[in-house]
Amino acid sequence: MKASISWHRDVSFVAESGSGHAMIIDGAPEHGGRNIGPRPMELILMGLGSCASFDVISILRKQRQEVASCECILEAERADTVPAVFTKITVNFQISGNNLNESRVKRAVALSAETYCSVSKMLEEAGVVLSHRVTFV
Repeated sequence: MKASISWHRDVSFVAESGSGHAMIIDGAPEHGGRNIGPRPMELILMGLGSCASFDVISILRKQRQEVASCECILEAERADTVPAVFTKITVNFQISGNNLNESRVKRAVALSAETYCSVSKMLEEAGVVLSHRVTFV
């Protein structure tokens, strides 16, 4: 897996993945940014949410659960000192569907958190406290 980051201007950058997808990353206006893209730490949070969501949907599809929607809402706390690393992240899955089996959905979230989500594992090994919740919509 590869990626490249090229300085654009001020504190904005163009990030390109090895698969050829690109996006703008920018700093906060108080640090010279123009607010034209997500911050680097937001990308990590988005990576966690998308990795976990991928796992949960894949597991539920294998279980033939009829998911209509799945939204992953993440809230993070950061250290007050530099480096301002994540200290705690809450991952809340809001899921709706037809005849969803509550225990299967909760098990899918647990399997992602405990076994499959690479981002989750890296953050936990770095000392971030992760908690997961499921809300049925």
